[in-house]
Amino acid sequence: MAELHRTIPDAAAMHQFGIDLAGTLQPGDLIVLTGPLGAGKTTLTRGLGEGLQVRGAVTSPTFVLARTHPSLVGGPPFVHVDAYRLNSAMELDDLDIDFAHSIVVVEWGRGLLDGITESWLDIEIERPHGRALVTSETNAAASVLDLDHDLDEPRTVTLAGHGPRWARLALV
Repeated sequence: MAELHRTIPDAAAMHQFGIDLAGTLQPGDLIVLTGPLGAGKTTLTRGLGEGLQVRGAVTSPTFVLARTHPSLVGGPPFVHVDAYRLNSAMELDDLDIDFAHSIVVVEWGRGLLDGITESWLDIEIERPHGRALVTSETNAAASVLDLDHDLDEPRTVTLAGHGPRWARLALV
């Protein structure tokens, strides 16, 4: 399994990373995105959609589970799946996605790929976990605030290729 680590400085760079990554993708590619809420999974996916030049706004398909975006330039369809509420590979398979002819991104899909495909790109995004701030008014102890959703700080991205398609991981 090939693995690559990158630091993405902010949301705009995460979006651009998606655009750049899109240029390396081909029909049949499957990307699994893992990371906590607010890590940047959907921001990366929006960049992929822009890079692939697909129709429609790329938004999280939480309530519909999967959304297909046709290409505007004759490329493969782009399928965006939110697997948060799925429990098994069988449930993912029940969505009847054309994996062979599409480019598919599955958020929260780790562990749901049994029998779906032999190759996929796993992307894990880690985000900062809050920070301590000292209140100058009381000059007392520091108060810890969870500012993750408001911070535009660097993310650590780990790309791990699985199977023959990703044996030599040399991406953007």
